[in-house]
Amino acid sequence: MAFSNEQFRLDGKVAVVTGAGGRGNSIGRAYALGLANAGAAVVVADINGDGAQSVADEITALGCKAIAVRVDITNRESTAAMAASATEAFGGIDILVNNAALMVEIVGAPASQISTENFDRALRVNLHGALNCTQAVIASMAARGGGRIVNQLSAGAFPAQTVYGVTKLALLGLTTTLATELGSQNITVNAIAPGMTTSAAGLSLTPPDSPLVAYVQGRTPIHGMADPQELVGPLLLLVSEAGRWMTGQTLNVDGGWVMRS
Repeated sequence: MAFSNEQFRLDGKVAVVTGAGGRGNSIGRAYALGLANAGAAVVVADINGDGAQSVADEITALGCKAIAVRVDITNRESTAAMAASATEAFGGIDILVNNAALMVEIVGAPASQISTENFDRALRVNLHGALNCTQAVIASMAARGGGRIVNQLSAGAFPAQTVYGVTKLALLGLTTTLATELGSQNITVNAIAPGMTTSAAGLSLTPPDSPLVAYVQGRTPIHGMADPQELVGPLLLLVSEAGRWMTGQTLNVDGGWVMRS
């Protein structure tokens, strides 16, 4: 089949994006808008129901399809309800973007001192949450002939030097495991590992004048900090027909901060 730009279109597809209710310039919002602009009907899912509704309203104002769903990804009943809402509204699920995560709350927590309770909470959200959402959508994807799952990792996992990095490295393992298990159902599972972005969460941790930004800027071949929009193109590759032969892969989208052979 000859390549065509139409292979990046998502017309007729249904996408669920968790953590998509962030206000302002958030990665989840950028993902939801990018998928909608490519033709997908989008389920904007977030524990912040008002934020999810705001992004869904923004999408429908553009003439695209979207609904908002409040979800607690650590709760399997809640993720099952999310999947049911998507199916009720749009007929099924083709794409899942596991974007919801704890970052600001845990990135500075030293592993040598973190309490069991806080470590378990980090894993419940950043690892178990992605698994809960994935398990909730598998049946619908399989019934529709396959699907695309994308997990949100982080450049901070390569190598993992924080509790946050540990959770994202664990998510990498889940990504390759699920890719192996679900391939026979024509479901691909890949990941995106962003570098530093100018999202509200990113800027709260690494403002432009921080020493870390200067360090990363000095060691990246391109620019060391980018707008969340820079992540939309890689996402569209992974969830569209253009990326159908990719599974178990991680795209490092970070200006060259992490280079892996």
